[in-house]
Amino acid sequence: MAVVQLKVPSIACDVCAKTITEGILQQEPDSKVTVDVTSKTVRVETEASEDSIRQIITTVGHTVD
Repeated sequence: MAVVQLKVPSIACDVCAKTITEGILQQEPDSKVTVDVTSKTVRVETEASEDSIRQIITTVGHTVD
């Protein structure tokens, strides 16, 4: 499994973190997702590509740097 770490400046609260986590797990159920609201980062241990994870985060309404 690879680790993908992304800066997501649109994370504002725990609800944002939950939305992102659920979105990723819906597409990649075997992934481990950690969202840090304070540092606005998303860390994913996954078999998926970084582009796939970026796309999922964008699809659920967030921006990725």
